[in-house]
Parts: sequence; structure tokens; C-alpha cells
Amino acid sequence: MATFDLNTPVQFVRGVGPIRAGELAALGIETVGDLIEYVPFRYETFPRSVPIGQLTADGNETVIGAVHSLRRSGPPGAQRVTATVVDGTGRCRVQWFHSPYVADQIQQGDCIRVSGRVTQYRDLAQFVNPRFDILDDAKDPFGRDEDRFEAVYPATASMPAKAIGRMVAGVLHQVIDRVVETLPESIRRGRGLALRRTAILRIHRPVRIEDAETARRRLAYDELLLTQLAIRMVRRRRDVDQSAAAIKVDDRVDARIRRRLPFALTPGQEGAVRQIVADLRDTRPMHRLLQADVGAGKTAVAVYAALAAIAARQQVAFLAPTEVLAQQHHRKVSQYLTDSRVRIGLLVGGLATRPRAALLNAVGAGEIDLLVGTHAMIEKDVSFRSLGLLIIDEQHKFGVAQRAIARAKGGSPHTLVMTATPIPRTLAMTFFGDLDITTISDSPPGRQPIRTHVVRSADADGMWNAIGQRTQSGEQAFVVCPLVEESDELDAKAVTVECERLRGGPLRGVGMDLLHGRMTAEQKENVMRRFRDGEVHVLVSTTVIEVGVDVPGATMMVIEDADRFGLSQLHQLRGRVGRGRRASDCWLLTDAWHDAARARLQVLVESTDGFRIAEADLALRGPGDLLGKRQHGMPDFRAANLGTDLDLVAAANADGGTILERDPLLRLPEFRALGDAIRRRFRGSGFLIDSAPA
Repeated sequence: MATFDLNTPVQFVRGVGPIRAGELAALGIETVGDLIEYVPFRYETFPRSVPIGQLTADGNETVIGAVHSLRRSGPPGAQRVTATVVDGTGRCRVQWFHSPYVADQIQQGDCIRVSGRVTQYRDLAQFVNPRFDILDDAKDPFGRDEDRFEAVYPATASMPAKAIGRMVAGVLHQVIDRVVETLPESIRRGRGLALRRTAILRIHRPVRIEDAETARRRLAYDELLLTQLAIRMVRRRRDVDQSAAAIKVDDRVDARIRRRLPFALTPGQEGAVRQIVADLRDTRPMHRLLQADVGAGKTAVAVYAALAAIAARQQVAFLAPTEVLAQQHHRKVSQYLTDSRVRIGLLVGGLATRPRAALLNAVGAGEIDLLVGTHAMIEKDVSFRSLGLLIIDEQHKFGVAQRAIARAKGGSPHTLVMTATPIPRTLAMTFFGDLDITTISDSPPGRQPIRTHVVRSADADGMWNAIGQRTQSGEQAFVVCPLVEESDELDAKAVTVECERLRGGPLRGVGMDLLHGRMTAEQKENVMRRFRDGEVHVLVSTTVIEVGVDVPGATMMVIEDADRFGLSQLHQLRGRVGRGRRASDCWLLTDAWHDAARARLQVLVESTDGFRIAEADLALRGPGDLLGKRQHGMPDFRAANLGTDLDLVAAANADGGTILERDPLLRLPEFRALGDAIRRRFRGSGFLIDSAPA
């Protein structure tokens, strides 16, 4: 038998090999240690045995008996194996389809345990494709007759749950004694947590179903604590090692900035400005997250910060997730700064070679004060002379490595990241401990209410008629589809097909255009200009319009296949309307008319509060939808549930602070195992890149 330790590459486990090792790596499993820390998401229960004579149909049961008869039947490739199992109380029929190997494992006269769902076959109870175990003739078959719980693991099409279970079973007992306790005894006992070794064993092999939850809580706490420690440690290192330009805002600069804004700031915006100004005057780089609900005016705060930096002769980079949003920011800021001496540039992916080279030369020479752009801004040939402030809009749309590269272009600039996806408190405590958080909780005056309706797709005729009539009076509508083109794999509306259907059907004669991510920057800008100017009344689009797009004339939003989106994303899309003087409507179209789907969408009907919606989204879908899939740069939680483990989040947050107050570098003997665990958990994740000194 091969000898393993926790660091052994998983490809050397029996049944894995190089190809399956690659498939396991996609699940975050690279070593034997990763494999035994892969947490089941549920358990199948196999109850203790009952006499065969007491079996009833439609229940999960277990019996122990002797194989009275055994035969194969059917053609090759579709064989079935049928056995009759008896005990002193009766007999039952057991059948396995497409499993000829069973007849090679079981022999007439064997004593077997059979577990599965019971059905009726004529006058016999029957098991179909059950689990079975051959029992040792030399031992009492009822000696360990008890309820059994089999772990079921998160799986993929190429890596089924049972295969993962076999791999875990092959190494668990061989390496379990090598598992190191990471928590000091005082913390473990104080929090009432199981030993780590026991938790890993029982998460895979619970004796009672309660054991699995006790084990999960210990592993969940570990995940949360390691995340807290990592975030706090990189923040401390960043604050010590980095230095930024001090940007001071006096009354004269403040007055000049405010004259450029065409409106008075709300109390929430004023509070955000005060916090940012206080950060900017320090040589320790600002790292602040500005969060607000849709339409609450984050961009105005960002413009204030940008102009403050420019007044201090520092350059500003304004990074947006899409070309559509970058063009809108560039246009809006240019309007604010008409006739000013501020030099503004726009850098997007489709820029021609010569204009791009000229722009980059100007940026490198310090001749551009404010550069607005997309991912194109983080390419290697983009460099700044004196980058003092980096603004990242919709930060969850960018990967952590991308954010790190953007920061590195200016050494240690002040950084303001913004999101219109409100961050629930548990998420903020867990993932954003390296950022100071500012929340704008009010909205600019004049925002109009948005009525939200859930509509079955088959019943949408009345909605399309209403949209057609309202466009005749100058109102405009977005129609959002999940796909660009039809897909054989997904039963979802494609924007290209839907646009043609609407043109030839319910919205015939209405000015309509198409927008999606595969179009060039020039094409997108053309479409958006025509829509803004009222030349187009209906814009059929993908989610490229999800964030930031501001068209005051748009009062109607239709979201096709709404059940395919997260609640926070639906709220973002809905926020594209209601920005003018008229009340607005949002229709959520769905073919998923079961109770659970309608109840989920009903959250949006009942609330326009992004914070409440984000909490509901967290409970339903986990943090991925709020943070952007794998964009937070940390390993996925396997055991922790941020929607329900509120007590563990709070405990890990408090304990992380206490531990680092005593030992900031985790070098004391009692904390050294935690330091090792942090390095293992975050290896290759990108999080430490994101937060490390540039």
C-alpha cells in the first residue's frame, strides 16, 4: 500500500492519476490534505435493518439476509442481475440494472446487507439498484447493525460524487493521524469546538447525523478564522510598508470642486466625501470601499475625489468594468469639466494603434490628468508618471490579480473601490476587512419609484402592448436577455433572436436596436448615443447594461428568464430605470412558475432596498453572486455558510483580532500552526497578491 501524507499530490491516490488530478484541481483539490478537507453537502441515510417480512413500499430500508438465488438476464451491454434474499421472516427481490459485475461479487449463500428504496413487485418487496455489502460469515451479521450515513460530495459531470467518496475512503484512515490541531486549546474549548482531527473524520464518517453538524461548525470556524487572520495581516503589512502622496483639500479647492458639480451633494454623499478627504491627506494609502444602493450617487463622490487628487498635481485612473460604462463616465466627467484645464483621456480595448500610442505617451508624460478606461488600462504598456488615486467602479467585476496590477502601475496610490451591490454585514466582516467601508444610505432627490411585476412568459401579451403604447408618448424601454445567441445547452432567450421576434411581432413599428458585448466599442457607443438621444425607443441588450448606465428617458425594463439571475443582479438591472421624472416599471419574465422561483422573485416586488435584497441573495445563493464568481480572490468556503453562520462569523472576527494583538506575525508556538494553515489555504489564490505591497 502506498504511503501518503497531507502534502502528497492527489494524483498518486488510487483511482486518480494525472487526468483526474486536473479535474480535482478544478474543485480546489490538489493534495491529499485538500481531499480530506473536501466537505460533503448532504448525507444519505441507511437505517438499521428490519426483518424482510416487515418491509413496506416507498420507504428507505435496510435488510440483512442470505442470497437464496442469483441470475443474470438480458442482452450484453444491458444485463440485469436479479437476486432473492431471505431471512427467517420472508423473502424479497433485489435487482441491479446495467451492473453485471454484481454477479461476480455476490454468490448464492452469501450473507448481505441491502439498503435502498423499497418498491413492490407482484407479491414481493423489491430493491432496485440498492447499495449492498457482503458480510463476514465468521462474524455476527447484526453485530454492527445501526443507522449509517453516507457522505454525498459536491460533484461535476466529469467527477461524480461516488468517485470522490471512494478517493476519500482510500486515504482518510491512513492520514487522519497526521492532521494537526491549529487552534490553541483555550480558544477551542472557549468556543465549544471539536478537535480538528475528530471534525475531519466525522464530516466524512458521522456515527450520528448530529456529528456531521458538529464537525462542520469546527471546519467552518477554521475557514472564517483563517480568512480573518489573512486579511488583517496583509492590511497591517500594507499599512506599514506602503506610502502614498498626501492630498490635501483646503476650502479653496473644495469650493472649486463643488462649482463643477451640477447639483448639491446629499447628506450621505457629504459624509462619504469627508471620510475620503481625511484618508487622502495621510501618506498611508487609502483603501476604501464606497458602497451604495443603485442610483445613490457614488460617481459624484468619485469625481470629487478625482478632482481633489488632480488639484494636488496627481494623476487619476478611473477603471470601469465595461466599455459602455467607461464611455459614460468619460462623457459625464467631461461635461462636469467643460472649459476646465483638466486633461481627460479614454482608454478602451478597441482603440486604434496610433491614437492609443499617442494617449499612452501622454499618460506616461503626465499630460493626462484623468484616464478613464476598462481592462485595457492594466496592460503592460500602460504607465503613469504620478498616479495618486485609483478608482475602481464595480470592484467585484475585476479579478484580484487585475486589481493588484492596476495598483502596481502607480506604486502605492490611494485606492477607492465602489460597488452598487450592497455588501451584507457578514460578507463585509469576512471578505472586506482589509478595506475601510463607507456607505451612502440616501438617494438624490427626484428619484422615481419603480413598480416591479413577476409575469409568466406565456402571459406577457398585455405587457408588450403597454410598452408599445408608452413608447408612442416618448418613453423608452430596456429588454434584457441572458444570452447573445441561441445555445443548444441553455434554454434561455438570446438577444439576437429576441430582437428579431419583437421587431416582427409585439413591438412592430417601434424604433429598436441591439446591444451586446461582442460589438466593437464604436458600435456600442453609437447604439447608446441613439438610445440616449431618443432615436431608439427599445434597446434589446445583454447584461452589458447592468451597471452604471444612465438614460433618464428609460422608464421600462423587461428582464427575460429572470429566474436565471441572482436577486442582486436583477436589482442592478432594474436600477437602469427610474432615473427621470416619470414613474417606472420593471417586469420579471419567467417560465419557472413553481412556488420557490416565484417566492424568490417576490423579494424584488416587495422591496427596492438593495441591502435587504443583498441579504436575501446571500442566504439563497451564497457570496459568489454578490462578489462576482471567484472574483473576491479567496478560496471558496466549503464548510462555512455566510447566510446562517452568523455566530461563527462574529466569533472568528473577534478571535482574529485578539490573536494578532498578541502575535502579529503568528510566530509564537501556540499560533504557529495557524500561520502554516494560512499559507496552505491561500496558496495560489491571488488574495495575497491583491493585498500585498506593490
